[in-house]
Amino acid sequence: MIIKHSKDVKSKKIVEEGVEGVHKQRLLTPEMGAPNFTMRKFTVEEGGFTFYHDHDFEHEVYILSGKGVARKQDDEVEIGAGDAILVEPGEIHQFVNRGKDELIFLCLIPNDAKM
Repeated sequence: MIIKHSKDVKSKKIVEEGVEGVHKQRLLTPEMGAPNFTMRKFTVEEGGFTFYHDHDFEHEVYILSGKGVARKQDDEVEIGAGDAILVEPGEIHQFVNRGKDELIFLCLIPNDAKM
């Protein structure tokens, strides 16, 4: 069993075009011994947003706190604490913080995902 506390995992600000105010922590990874999935924690600052992108693998997202929207190709849906989201392979998506507090979520991806 592997147990990590998020306060003990370094947070890295994503500084790339198409992203604003996003910090990522890699909580469980293959390098730590996770055999199938990588668990990441994202913190999106007020007014921030993740990439608007797609990829060829599914991933699951669980909103821990905050409010925002999940953008899809032709729509957006309000999201908040307690929401579980399945992003299917090939689905264009983005998470946008539209609240006054940080939007914090967990994201699980397969270890063989190219990201």
